[in-house]
Amino acid sequence: MRPRVWCGVLAAVALSATVTACGGGGGTKGSDDAGASASAPAGFPVSVTDCMGAKTTFDSAPKKIVTSNAASLELLMWLGAGDKVVGTGFPPGKGALPGQFADQAAKVPVLGKMSIPKEKLLGSGADLYIDAFSSMKNMGKTPDAPTAEEFKAAGIKHVFLKSTACASMNKSPRTDLSGVAADIQSLGQITGTSQRADELVGAMNKKTDAVRDALKGVPEDKRPTYFFFDFDAGTKQPMAVCNRQVANAVITQAGARNVFADCDGDFKPVGWEDVVAKNPDWIQLGVRNRGSEEANRKAFDEAADFLRSFPATKDLPAVKEGRFVRIGSERTTIGGVRSADTVREIAHTLHPDLVK
Repeated sequence: MRPRVWCGVLAAVALSATVTACGGGGGTKGSDDAGASASAPAGFPVSVTDCMGAKTTFDSAPKKIVTSNAASLELLMWLGAGDKVVGTGFPPGKGALPGQFADQAAKVPVLGKMSIPKEKLLGSGADLYIDAFSSMKNMGKTPDAPTAEEFKAAGIKHVFLKSTACASMNKSPRTDLSGVAADIQSLGQITGTSQRADELVGAMNKKTDAVRDALKGVPEDKRPTYFFFDFDAGTKQPMAVCNRQVANAVITQAGARNVFADCDGDFKPVGWEDVVAKNPDWIQLGVRNRGSEEANRKAFDEAADFLRSFPATKDLPAVKEGRFVRIGSERTTIGGVRSADTVREIAHTLHPDLVK
């Protein structure tokens, strides 16, 4: 595995933290916490937990936020909290974010082209760091990542993005986007944008519910099998999407069966002989955004050409018949607002007569 590459791909933004909102608008006159409610902003305090259950409490919304990656940055912009971001690592490439966020994202200071150096992070002036990497089993800890004591001394609350950072620790497979929805609402509570978070989740649910209803007549064992081919992770040894990864939820909700859904965890290196043995009905050409439609098209073509020419895969029926899904890696492996759009797009490709 190539850790730096995976940092770019797995930079996911779902904060499926356990959130408790106390006081705010919930207190009543004469209650025991009336004094606290009177002094705290509406909706606060809010507590979230990390992968291991440690709690972080917010008495008010953060004013200056540093994000570990472009995906975190995008979600804050969807929530209307993008103006609070004072720096990011793994900045978005050209064309990676929705057009309405491009200008705003371009103004965010880049503290690290990949992970952010400790000195820059601790000296950023932020009061919140949204971290998608440090708890990730596949990556390990960044060598110079600040300790909990250093974060505290700098006045920075450290929150992990659980849908990616904690994916391999999930107790059960992820087969729908309920975790992503919970993440968005959690981050909305932390940033004081709960109403917007609810609106975003409502729109996502509307899309995925429509797909579910359209496919309700298709038995599970009759749904096509599906292989996510991460072309950019390398062709020497394929990387399987396992059942704890967001992509497994996307694939499942789209009416397909992930051929590596029996793999517990998020990602796992496999052999080409394993892929051939699975004989998938469809193959997604997972390439990362190249910055333009033309460049992306070229990358998809390169991925398809590899499968057509590679001895192990060239005779697979899906390859010979061109049953390829051309959707980028980020939109599939990163949980966020656009995950529901990816579900609908894959479902339409696989079930065009049912999902319009």
